[in-house]
Amino acid sequence: MPQAVAADPGERERLRHAWRTLSVVSMASVLTALGGSALNVALPQVVRQTHASADAASWILLAFQLTTTVLMVVFGRLADLFGRRAMYLGGLATYTVASLLAGFAPDAWIIVALRVVQAAGGAMLLTNSAALVTDAFPKSRLGEGMGVYTASFSIAQLAGPALGGLFTEHLGWRWVFWYNVPLGIACLVWGATALRPGPPQGRDRGLDLSGNALVLACLGGLLLALSEVTRLGWGHPMVVSGLVVFAVTLPLFVVRELRARHPVVDIRMFRDVTFALGTLASFLNSTARVGVVLLVSLFFQAVRGEDPVRAAVKVLPLSVAAMAASVASGFVLRRLGPRTVALAATSLTTAGLAVLLCLISPGVSSAALMAALVLIGLGSGMFLPSNTTAILHGVPSHRLGIVNAMRLMLQNTGVVVGTALVLSIITVPLPAGLHDAVFAGTLSHVSSTAVGQLVTGYRWALACMTVVSALAVLTCFTRRRAGSSVS
Repeated sequence: MPQAVAADPGERERLRHAWRTLSVVSMASVLTALGGSALNVALPQVVRQTHASADAASWILLAFQLTTTVLMVVFGRLADLFGRRAMYLGGLATYTVASLLAGFAPDAWIIVALRVVQAAGGAMLLTNSAALVTDAFPKSRLGEGMGVYTASFSIAQLAGPALGGLFTEHLGWRWVFWYNVPLGIACLVWGATALRPGPPQGRDRGLDLSGNALVLACLGGLLLALSEVTRLGWGHPMVVSGLVVFAVTLPLFVVRELRARHPVVDIRMFRDVTFALGTLASFLNSTARVGVVLLVSLFFQAVRGEDPVRAAVKVLPLSVAAMAASVASGFVLRRLGPRTVALAATSLTTAGLAVLLCLISPGVSSAALMAALVLIGLGSGMFLPSNTTAILHGVPSHRLGIVNAMRLMLQNTGVVVGTALVLSIITVPLPAGLHDAVFAGTLSHVSSTAVGQLVTGYRWALACMTVVSALAVLTCFTRRRAGSSVS
């Protein structure tokens, strides 16, 4: 079979274009993922240098995730209509300019505002990344492409904490944003060279403006309420307002999309059991695992009193394991199939979280924590390419953007929910006056009692994450059984 492929000039040309496309997508993925993983480690110094409150510290992280999520389906539909290449290059330019400006920000809330602009660029990129890879690769080689694509996120997770620690220690926190600028320019130049303009999409160019407005209001209200409820309480006006907006707009959105000629979200797609379970698995898996790097890096700083560089080094095993698993997943997918690999992967993640829950204590050895991180990394590295391949395989080219956007919308909703829960739960046992010290990484200098209370919060958060991950295992198992019975 390899000889036959090599003998076909058309197939060789398609693969050459596919790998060029993958190189662009992977470079941009490294760029955006580096920003998040570096900022996780640098956050305590950003808080100290800008005199940020605990609220501002949380929103530096949440603003990016929330904005990316609510804009995902909008940009997915626009990319299907007007071309993924233009959307992708626009996203790179937006992200790069916002990174430059964020480095000059005089206070934490301006950083939050510029993180929103960064997120708009990130949404344009994320919505199109997997769709570009899926469209470029032959179906028989898609698993390999997805494996390399998701490995790029692991590379960013590997380098990001170390870069974040080095920048904050030697150059200052502003370089956590500024280093994105030369990388962004390089990605933009290579993308303009390597990406081909897509073919015309035909006459189906309708845009559901009211549907876009409703999905922004609906999802934005829900995520705002969820991100603030554990800090402010159910009765706070901000939380109540978010829930009311969600409750009012959700039925209006469903009715509108069922009647729309060109719906922004095709509700009928969720009638497909395997698609519905696949997107649910994305949501549960991301909710369960997203807070691990932040939790562990903050643990070494706030509980152990270590500097950002040492904390960053100790979370590297997760990224190394995830990168290795992502690269290997393409070859595993050829033998076992994406649904089987996704089930095995999320089982590994659950096992790693359970081990972390059992181990976490002020005196736990760093080696034991890193062993648990390896399990979580192996599971994460295999899950993303296998689950994405299972969802996008066989989707028509003109629908790839919106289908991938729907997958990412639920996945990123899980990221927002997971981050909000983690940041809130770990501080619940602590007096309110000590919350700022947790995010500044200085709690170990306050009192041993406060450290013990924080570790209790860690156990509560990890218990929640383990339960959610177990639900992801059940979802993947059900999808695999459903797929087997259909075939």
